[in-house]
Amino acid sequence: MRRVEEKSFRTFDGVELFYRHWPVERGAKSSGAIVLFHRGHEHSARMAHVVDELGLDEFEFFAWDARGHGRSPGPRGYSPSLGTSVRDVNDFVEYAATQAGCPVEDVAVIAQSVGAVLVSAWLHDYAPRIRCAVLASPALKVKLYVPFARTSLSLMQKLRGNFYVNSYVKAKFLTHDPARIASYENDPLISRPISVNILLALYETAERIVADANAITVPVQMLISGDDWVVHHGPQHEFFAKLGSPVKEQHVIPGFFHDTLGERDRAPVLERVKTFVRARFAVPRPFVDLTDAHRSGATKEESDRLAAPLPALSPRGIYWGLTRASMKLGGALSDGIKLGHVTGFDSGSTLDYVYRNEAGGTTPLGRMIDRNYLDSIGWRGIRQRKVHVEELLRIAMRRLRDGGRSVHVMDVAAGHGRYALEAIDSAETRPDSILLRDYSEINVAAGAKLIEQKKLGDIARFVKGDAFDRASLAAVEPRPTLAIVSGLYELFPDNEMVVRSLAGIADAVPLGGMLVYTGQPWHPQLELIARALTSHRGGAAWVMRRRTQGEMDQLVERAGFRKVAQRIDEWGIFTVSLAVRST
Repeated sequence: MRRVEEKSFRTFDGVELFYRHWPVERGAKSSGAIVLFHRGHEHSARMAHVVDELGLDEFEFFAWDARGHGRSPGPRGYSPSLGTSVRDVNDFVEYAATQAGCPVEDVAVIAQSVGAVLVSAWLHDYAPRIRCAVLASPALKVKLYVPFARTSLSLMQKLRGNFYVNSYVKAKFLTHDPARIASYENDPLISRPISVNILLALYETAERIVADANAITVPVQMLISGDDWVVHHGPQHEFFAKLGSPVKEQHVIPGFFHDTLGERDRAPVLERVKTFVRARFAVPRPFVDLTDAHRSGATKEESDRLAAPLPALSPRGIYWGLTRASMKLGGALSDGIKLGHVTGFDSGSTLDYVYRNEAGGTTPLGRMIDRNYLDSIGWRGIRQRKVHVEELLRIAMRRLRDGGRSVHVMDVAAGHGRYALEAIDSAETRPDSILLRDYSEINVAAGAKLIEQKKLGDIARFVKGDAFDRASLAAVEPRPTLAIVSGLYELFPDNEMVVRSLAGIADAVPLGGMLVYTGQPWHPQLELIARALTSHRGGAAWVMRRRTQGEMDQLVERAGFRKVAQRIDEWGIFTVSLAVRST
């Protein structure tokens, strides 16, 4: 048996999570790290047998007890949100790589059931450059045998608040292995409850990543148990079929129950895992060039479909025609909808209104309509994006100061500049200078007024400028050590424009300088936006092409920046990343 160490690591919000570490033999050279993620209700000790049975002795192994599981703290089966747990996955893998003394590119992950869903969401949302992933019976759709269970749980949550549901699963439905059954039934660290907020979010997240699995390009091996009583087969097969990974393999194991890696006759399955992992480490990680996604691929096809007009008398044509009419009617009463019609729903003026989040209208009904408008999931995501931009700006400014560098901030398309100015206003360190730019004279005037209100006129100025003019960006003085591009590239499908803009930023920002950039890898309201809302560009339909996080990161990397941190909202819509100018 491998020597094991028991330790803990601190999460981003200060929680100490328990984990196990199996180092390589003393004096041996490590080939990389393998990180294990257990299924729901369980803990890292339930995955310990995998370390010994795989026989990958040249790798360091790590396995955690997730929040609310095993020896980690918190109410059993609870996490503040599924997004929190996905961020924990990201932080734990980065931590494991650091402990193993290897880059993230030399990390593989092996995950089972709920753990496999967390890992899949992480692969989608964060686009990590790991070597490969093994997903065993991912719980992409849990079997709830009670009719309308999901709808009922959602309704009860709205009425009662959060509560807990006990798992119906018995050990004999997880595995045929008598020893595993006995250990499960007698393990005091296994807990049956799961928080309903996590159970419902598990469904929502799984549906999102199955629908957009094309965004995942990491080599993947999927193991599907043939006689699984716990999760449905269909979403697993759909997920695999849609994967954008150039290297992927799927194995359906007849007769296996849900505990795929802990089944009685698991030796041949673990041999497949071992073969897959070693094969992936024997060759360079395959590179999938995503920078031409504006010319072909899933997101291009999606945006083309949304841009195509619908027959006016078709059912969908009638539906969206009525939706547009209702938006016109709402604009007569709601201040926010009216502003969107006048300036564009993607304009700086609209975004500033959304940031302020104060419902306005001509009547109580108008204010109620406006509140519903401001509370739509897209605008909630925008406000969370603002929070994340401000957080990463503060981190970037602190890092620059700690490194003995000056802090010269440039926002290439600031809108009204609210998020930048409020982040700077609340930061521990004061920048040496702030340059806000925007193409719109309306935004420049409003931003200049905001600078005056916040009494930042001694260090801040707002000028008219084109974010896609490379020469103009490169000529900025003083040279910025911290650049911001927020909410801009999402509005333009053409990557050539983005490349030109990023090149100008790279020309301006010196080595060691930093870039805060945003992305939109997913949006649940794309068709509503395309069919019913207008843009700032002459009232044309607001049709967006999503960029996967991998695509956005590649564009930034091509310009000479290396991503060092990322945030994403709970719905997986907007990302904010921090990168360092490295080349």
